[in-house]
Amino acid sequence: MDIDIFSILACILYLLAGFLAGKQLRYPQADTSVRSMCIAISMSAVVLHAISVSQTMFGAHGVDWGIFNAFSFSALCIVAIYLIASLFRPLPNLGVAIMPIAGIALLLDMSFTASHILPSGTGSGLKAHILFSILAYSLLSLAALQAIVLSIQDRHLHGHHPGGFIRALPPLETMESLLFQMIWVGFVLLSISLGSGIFFLEDIFAQHLVHKTALSITAWIVFGTLLWGRHMFGWRGRVAIRWTLTGFLVLLLAYFGSKMVLELILHR
Repeated sequence: MDIDIFSILACILYLLAGFLAGKQLRYPQADTSVRSMCIAISMSAVVLHAISVSQTMFGAHGVDWGIFNAFSFSALCIVAIYLIASLFRPLPNLGVAIMPIAGIALLLDMSFTASHILPSGTGSGLKAHILFSILAYSLLSLAALQAIVLSIQDRHLHGHHPGGFIRALPPLETMESLLFQMIWVGFVLLSISLGSGIFFLEDIFAQHLVHKTALSITAWIVFGTLLWGRHMFGWRGRVAIRWTLTGFLVLLLAYFGSKMVLELILHR
């Protein structure tokens, strides 16, 4: 395993940020300096993470888009989007899970190698398609985490056990509103990703992308159905949670399940 000081420091900062986010949940009345410190540490981790990713992904022969690099870059995007959202509203409930996941992604990237080089001559259209795909996945990953927290909150409140960290969470209506905001933006990004893929992927079958495309379209239909149901029938609560998690699991299979099979099993 190559020792990357930037990755090591980023992992340490991610763990510290996750601890501080947990402290905010456990002690919601804590001084606002804890939240400020958490954001500052998280931003520092993101900068170090970005440096590490740039060193492992970009080389003389092109962009290495292997599964571990892709996972690390996706984790970086997830944390970055989370931090931007945190500037407008406190989201320590998501930070508790996101920060350790980002640290794990970095450790995997340091420990294992699975190269998939995009040649230096790769067109900007294809690069834009990949970027929109990762942004869509990152935002919908946050939506999935939000749905899990919402499910826990819903069970505690309906079971008349509103203690613990549940007291630190915003009302159910606010949590649900935030969930659908994430899904809407993620759905738009996923639509752009699929649309750009049609134009910029030359041969979907030769590039072994048929399964990924089929699963991505399935996820798009799931999220689209959820948004339609929300608009037409006011879907919410456990129905919204189930649809969100189903769509995310399909998208997870599309983005990383296919890469895992192709790169780690079939070595393509």
